[in-house]
Amino acid sequence: MSFGIYISVPFCRTKCSYCNFASDVFSRAVFQRYVDRVCVDIGNAQQTSQQMGGQIEREVDSIYLGGGTPTVLEPDHLLRMFEAVRSQFSVAAGAEITVECAPGTLTPFMLDTLLRCGVNRVSLGVQSFIDQEAASVGRLHKKATVLDDVSRLRAAGITNINIDLIAGLPHQTAESWHESLSQAIATGAPHVSVYMLEVDEDSRLGRELIAGGTHYHAHFVPDEDTTADFYLTACEALERGGIAQYEISNFAGNGFESRHNLKYWTRQPYLGFGVDAHSMLFSVAKELEAVRFATADSLEKYIAGTLVQKTEVSSIVALEESFFLGLRLNRGVNLRPLKDKFGVPMLADFRRTIVEQCELGLLEQKDDIIRLTPRGRLLSNEVFEAFLIYDHIRDNRVSV
Repeated sequence: MSFGIYISVPFCRTKCSYCNFASDVFSRAVFQRYVDRVCVDIGNAQQTSQQMGGQIEREVDSIYLGGGTPTVLEPDHLLRMFEAVRSQFSVAAGAEITVECAPGTLTPFMLDTLLRCGVNRVSLGVQSFIDQEAASVGRLHKKATVLDDVSRLRAAGITNINIDLIAGLPHQTAESWHESLSQAIATGAPHVSVYMLEVDEDSRLGRELIAGGTHYHAHFVPDEDTTADFYLTACEALERGGIAQYEISNFAGNGFESRHNLKYWTRQPYLGFGVDAHSMLFSVAKELEAVRFATADSLEKYIAGTLVQKTEVSSIVALEESFFLGLRLNRGVNLRPLKDKFGVPMLADFRRTIVEQCELGLLEQKDDIIRLTPRGRLLSNEVFEAFLIYDHIRDNRVSV
């Protein structure tokens, strides 16, 4: 089975106030050391996979560079990492190759470099087409920058473009949100991702909201109900614009679904390289279904060679994953192949959960297909937690 490769690039021009990822602003002096380490890890991928007890193939059919902002690296850095991948793996003809870009970082030289690397899909971190909203959270671009980037990508032959939007940004109103959606559709981008603002202690804006403060424009953030309404508006508007929802946060024209991200939701194998990068491979051990492993979540620890955290995935946990990952997709989860793979007795343990979630109006079932309802998508985390019924055997992580 072909697998996917993810490369984390944790560097940004500025740290957005809402960001809770393992990325930040670092001196460019560290870029070379980081790329060196990533390339070494790619070269050791076969050995690492065997050490983890995972099955690995040579053919790769998706590559995804995320972050952070990969396009803040020097062009030579990007070329080196792609060369490292191609030296160790066979990249399939027609593979989906995605790079995340912050609007304004696509210089002519960088765009030429992406083409030389074989990139055929670009994800633009727009977040808002309203200049005031973008500036309030630390984004450095304006609407005109985004439109220029889209135009130049198309002229270069990269037409598979994703636009990221966030519902619930400071100063956002129903009118401004409608404008952002309209602009996203008008660009002709065949893929749009819509995320609701996360409020947690892992971002500056989240901490300020929890504290009830006013820094980072926190007092201009819409309330949860309004943000949920924005999300529902997006689902309707994008559908009318020919960009149909296929996953909780993702919308695409026919045939433009993210093939790489589908690997995560359908439990296909992938390898991750770089800071806070995660991998999932099927296990060589018969008593396990898969192995997951992750790198250190800080730049210093990663470059220093901190041990990888490994998690062994039993059949029971794999079945749980099949539910809470598969239910992210609008097509839902087909129970029949799960019965064939895991057995009727094991699946029966989840029958009560399915019935309860259907009674709550969060799931719907037709024949062997279960899927989230529109309300279930708004409360998806609660649904997913309901399918974690084997907590007593979950703590099986080890450092390797």
